[in-house]
Amino acid sequence: MQKHPPIPRAFEELGIEAPFLRSLQKMGFEKPSDIQLQLIPKALAGHDILGQARTGTGKTAAFGLPGLQKVDPNGRLQMLCLTPTRELAVQVAAELRRLSSETDLHIVPVYGGQKVSTQVHLLGKKTQIVVGTPGRLMDLLDRRILNFDEITIAILDEVDRMLDIGFRDDIKRILSQIRNKHQTIFVSATIEKDVAYLARQYMHDPVEINVSRDEVTVEEIDQFYVTVDWREKYRLLHTIIKEEDPKLAIVFCNTKAAARKLAKKLHADGIDAKEIHGDLVQKRRESVMERFRRHQIRLLVATDLAARGIDVSAISHIINYDIPLDPEVYVHRIGRTARMGARGRAITLVTRDEGKQITQIELLINKLIEERKYDGYTPAPAPVERPESARPPSRNDAPVAVAADGSVALPAKKPRKTLGGKFRTRRGRRL
Repeated sequence: MQKHPPIPRAFEELGIEAPFLRSLQKMGFEKPSDIQLQLIPKALAGHDILGQARTGTGKTAAFGLPGLQKVDPNGRLQMLCLTPTRELAVQVAAELRRLSSETDLHIVPVYGGQKVSTQVHLLGKKTQIVVGTPGRLMDLLDRRILNFDEITIAILDEVDRMLDIGFRDDIKRILSQIRNKHQTIFVSATIEKDVAYLARQYMHDPVEINVSRDEVTVEEIDQFYVTVDWREKYRLLHTIIKEEDPKLAIVFCNTKAAARKLAKKLHADGIDAKEIHGDLVQKRRESVMERFRRHQIRLLVATDLAARGIDVSAISHIINYDIPLDPEVYVHRIGRTARMGARGRAITLVTRDEGKQITQIELLINKLIEERKYDGYTPAPAPVERPESARPPSRNDAPVAVAADGSVALPAKKPRKTLGGKFRTRRGRRL
């Protein structure tokens, strides 16, 4: 007989009720994380909240548990959660379902890439909670499919990324449609001036919670870089995968084309890898992500936008096949490992002309990244420039004649080539 872990009493002390405690017990929760410890009591008390926490700290449960507990299972749509990407919408909805597994709450994710008719059918089943991307929510509002008359809590997850992507106007329009008294919670990895300005517009005396550490990256992540010639990046990656033997890994590329090509090459070489990027149809993306969460795929080759919202606690390795141009993107990438106190490894492939990027990253995280070498890989020697004596003579190197009076005789210019007489235009001809 399987023995269940004990009821997480620490959550009960925060005000979480019995049905959700049983769900937390099944999920293996024992004690609250920092963001959960601080946000849950304030949210249960009804405060508007501006919360700052890095990815992987349990923020979905932090805003999800108080919201779920306030929703009436017999009512209509009462809780709205906005996310920047489709993947995150699916993921947050799945997490909320697990947290409310001991209740009758109905939760529906809505996002682009899936047929509107399918989502309309799901929404028709007395939905109390909707998780969605701003674009699809706007579409459903315009079609008069969604009704915000009973909304009591609005949550914006990763609001900083939504603003980066360009959802500012959609967010404003959605929030302005909630006209009755409600609670608003913003959760963001960073609180820049744009986020703060939006909060001032749509929040009433918000409580600010910041559990981000002073350092940008956590100590639980072992960070390395490996110098490589760009022609040998794939050979090095092959060596890293063989030697590191990652339990679950994401390999990041800067473009969709690069991700597609790399995944295809890895698969051809017998390595269990799948790609995920914006060009994949939504059904395919969901299938790949579900298999990755279930550890049926060991290696995910991804672009930054497609990977936004991937929250899989068992990711052991992040490999930057392409170093990001923006140092902050590096921080977001490696934050997908070392979740909930586990250790993780981040390995970045750096070509000789990318030294500036790795230095910018080190300045941002205030930490030197250690160089690593792999026994199965020897980098090609750096190209050696030919000495001046070995260079072929140019026209500028032609000998200069000096006359007896000291004047310099310049080398004669070669006669200019022409097209020949038969190609000369006739006088008076208009071209």
